Amino acid sequence: MLESIQDDGGVTVSSEQLARRGHTTAAQVRKDLSHFGSFGKRGLGYSVDELRDRLRIILGLDQVWPVVLVGAGRIGSALFEYPDFKRRGYECVAIVDSNPEKIGRKWGELVIQPTAKLESLIKELCATLVILAVPASAAQLVAECSVNAGINGILNFAPVQLQVPDGIPVENVNLVMELEALSFQITRASKT
Repeated sequence: MLESIQDDGGVTVSSEQLARRGHTTAAQVRKDLSHFGSFGKRGLGYSVDELRDRLRIILGLDQVWPVVLVGAGRIGSALFEYPDFKRRGYECVAIVDSNPEKIGRKWGELVIQPTAKLESLIKELCATLVILAVPASAAQLVAECSVNAGINGILNFAPVQLQVPDGIPVENVNLVMELEALSFQITRASKT
């Protein structure tokens, strides 16, 4: 939101403006920001530049995150091509897949590597994050290999709950579940 405001020429922003854009309340915006320190001045709002920069640091977006993409199928391909990852500091440093027909192909500057090289690639490239775009049947084993190699976090597109040690954050993206939630909301709204 702050980058959009900045692109529109905004220099300051109020908690009310942020609340409208975020579909919440001004009080909630102020409360959430207060967890991370003091921002803005009462009656003057927040400096867009300063708030954006501080939030980037808080979110860890002030550094480059080396990412290994596991799965060179449709979802993996779409994720690899998504331009905002690189703009936000997520650099794909390796792609691995188990399909012999895909191994050796080039995606941009990267060559798809065999899954057997996953652990060594994570260590060699100092990767901190793994994106799993694999079938559910392979996800747990890939997650375990990634954890053994020292990965710090996993973005999981496989429709399965991964079992990983405490301290390894996993974010699950289940597109079907999101569509089901959306259809539920539409169905509920049409009945009222």
